[in-house]
Amino acid sequence: MNPVMVLDFVVGLITGILSGFGIGGGTLLMLYLTGVSGTEQFTAGGINLLYFIFCAPPALASHIKNKLVIPRVVIVCIIAGTLTSIGAALAAGWMDTNVLRRMFGGLLLYVGIRELFAKKEK
Repeated sequence: MNPVMVLDFVVGLITGILSGFGIGGGTLLMLYLTGVSGTEQFTAGGINLLYFIFCAPPALASHIKNKLVIPRVVIVCIIAGTLTSIGAALAAGWMDTNVLRRMFGGLLLYVGIRELFAKKEK
């Protein structure tokens, strides 16, 4: 078996497990695809969406089982997520890939810095 395929499998497995725990495996997968494997940003985004389709249902089932899902919030999130996904997909199709990469990198920096300085609940 090709060592690159093994690495791809291992990264997919680990990021899938992290996604199930809500740790951001999809973000790590995007970083791997674009930074390590050389996948184009637009293609990596599509792969990440397909990946999400298989990782989200088990995580959602677990959250429902543990009573961590509030139905009213789910409805709002579905509506908002659908509308913003359509808008973002259209915008991404018109944008230069380099701009899209920089925006994604900026978002990751912002989230990372925010997490570093977030106050922990007691």
